[in-house]
Amino acid sequence: MKKSFIFKMLAVVLAMVMGALVLTACSGDDENTDTNTTAADEVQTTQADVPAVTDPNAEHTKVKFEIEIAGKAAGSFTMELYPEYAPITVANFIGLVEDEFYNGLTFHRIADGGYGPFVAQGGDPKGNGTGGSEPIKGEFIANGVNNTLSHTRGVVSMARRPDSYDSGSCQFFICYNGNYTSALDGQYAAFGKVIEGMEVVDSFLEVERDYNDKPTEDIVIKSAYIVK
Repeated sequence: MKKSFIFKMLAVVLAMVMGALVLTACSGDDENTDTNTTAADEVQTTQADVPAVTDPNAEHTKVKFEIEIAGKAAGSFTMELYPEYAPITVANFIGLVEDEFYNGLTFHRIADGGYGPFVAQGGDPKGNGTGGSEPIKGEFIANGVNNTLSHTRGVVSMARRPDSYDSGSCQFFICYNGNYTSALDGQYAAFGKVIEGMEVVDSFLEVERDYNDKPTEDIVIKSAYIVK
């Protein structure tokens, strides 16, 4: 019992340390960003879903993503956006979707460090974690914004450079589990949640990956569009 407790405590501490470093993305043409990641808590993809607490009076735009894996249709998922938590981020994301920015881009990193799944990250025009678009303000507590949306399973958040709070632009990540990803609360701009098709995001974990968590077969956003 004592060994098990100590192991879990060490895992949680490691998760909190790594949480501020692993979800990197750059804006513009900076190519010096390392996107390696390591998960550090014992989690399962079957973790119970935790509903997001949202404002019933807010307009929640929904975006559907059609996915192909290795050139074959692999289903779709739909995310709901929450401007009451991150209005700048949501407006930026909607603009990118309307401009068809994400069509043809990939999920370039499916992070799983050995103790369980972490996140699926995509939306990079270069496909390697170094690409970006026009940067926006980072809407999270560490940057002075009272964004209390927790990084639970299915929650969508913006990637950024670890050395700049205001470097997020187009890259985003989807959380697999809250046991570890909750360490990202207050440090990254959570702005939505996958409300349909999370099993499709889970299927990304079945694709073989290299040592940088990059899938060896392309996981492509065939199209992303706003739905009613």
